[in-house]
Amino acid sequence: MFQKILIANRGEIALRIIRACRELGIKSVAVFSEADRDSLHTMLADEAICIGPAPSTKSYLDMSRILSAALAIGADAIHPGFGFLSENAKFAKHCDECNIKFIGPSSDIISMMGDKAAARNTMIKAGVPVVPGMEGAVVDVEEAEKIAKEIGFPLMIKAAAGGGGKGMRISYGIEDFREKFITAQQESIKGFSDDSMYMEKYIEKPRHIEFQILADEYGNVIHLGERDCSIQRRHQKVIEEAPSIAIDEKLRKSMGEAAIKAAKACSYVNAGTIEFLLDKDKNFYFMEMNTRIQVEHPVTELVTGVDLIKAQINIAAGKPLGLKQEDIVIRGHAIECRINAENPRFNFRPSPGTIKNLHLANGNGVRVDSHIYVGYKIPPNYDSMLLKLIVYAKDRDEAIAKMRSALGEMVIEGVDTNIDFDYEIINHEAYKNGDTDTHFIETHFKQYLS
Repeated sequence: MFQKILIANRGEIALRIIRACRELGIKSVAVFSEADRDSLHTMLADEAICIGPAPSTKSYLDMSRILSAALAIGADAIHPGFGFLSENAKFAKHCDECNIKFIGPSSDIISMMGDKAAARNTMIKAGVPVVPGMEGAVVDVEEAEKIAKEIGFPLMIKAAAGGGGKGMRISYGIEDFREKFITAQQESIKGFSDDSMYMEKYIEKPRHIEFQILADEYGNVIHLGERDCSIQRRHQKVIEEAPSIAIDEKLRKSMGEAAIKAAKACSYVNAGTIEFLLDKDKNFYFMEMNTRIQVEHPVTELVTGVDLIKAQINIAAGKPLGLKQEDIVIRGHAIECRINAENPRFNFRPSPGTIKNLHLANGNGVRVDSHIYVGYKIPPNYDSMLLKLIVYAKDRDEAIAKMRSALGEMVIEGVDTNIDFDYEIINHEAYKNGDTDTHFIETHFKQYLS
């Protein structure tokens, strides 16, 4: 087992990893920017190192600074969390070159599955259903127009190297195609330093269903059921739950088997997520694979009883999975709300500032993953997420009632938050009835969208 793990991240996920290390008897090392000097992860880790100024490009995204810190402190592994360098194949490769274990898949797998066109071709060969689309990638807009006409409209234009909703546009016809393609491509160049684009048929009003998988280096692969991540704003998830109300046991079995097939097709090792689109006729299509731990992983932990961060560390240390598919039983229902420092009534404007008063919801079946405290200054440099509020109950109706109570109890003063917005969603009749898709917010909450 590892002796010391450096955590190349910040905020609540850094704390989540620190706690897992503590339970496994492993020393943890926090890295922090100057803006995060007073962040909770720097206080709870066994050791902490400043790696640079506030801009993420000069700290959390600076590979040389992070690797230098790991070598200086004597860390034998790095956990990247999510975001930042977690899906950066170059970083994973550099870790290997420095003889530091990257807690995640190999750089080759990250490259393969991070390239949407390559991932799609891998899935086709493996027999996993995919959305009708192009082969390979395209750079030239004139060539892209020809391909678009062959695929048919509406279609989704995606950055081939993208993720997190960046570099994505929907084109409904040839009239708007050129503008949408160029805009998405410019976004891709800015966000990923890559101008290659991918296009596929746009599935209207789908559900976003993802399957959590675990795979060890001995060829053992299992799935831990699905998460329904359909409540989104600008391709960013807002509320997630497990299991999905749209999935019955037969469909769960089919999608789970497809997820395992997808993982085996790329010889995947560690925790990952296979993301599917589910249409109104219950047809499902591979969308992409996330080669890291997900923000919404707690809902899976609550309904399966499996600690996913510990599983990641154990797998990276060379331990066998120790679980078979028949060991995974879905019990109860879990819902997660992301609480952000933002103002929904002003186009979700970020709201950095100082936490002046704080009461976190608690009680039976309530979990809060957070790094904030009274007096904590939220820097303007990073993602605005303050915490994840997760509830667990015997069924969905009880989980909704518990989430309603927990959101009503939560108090965060000093900054604007989306607590009331999440409360409105949870109380909406369509949500309570399970009538959701990826357009839920723009359909029912147009007053918040500019």
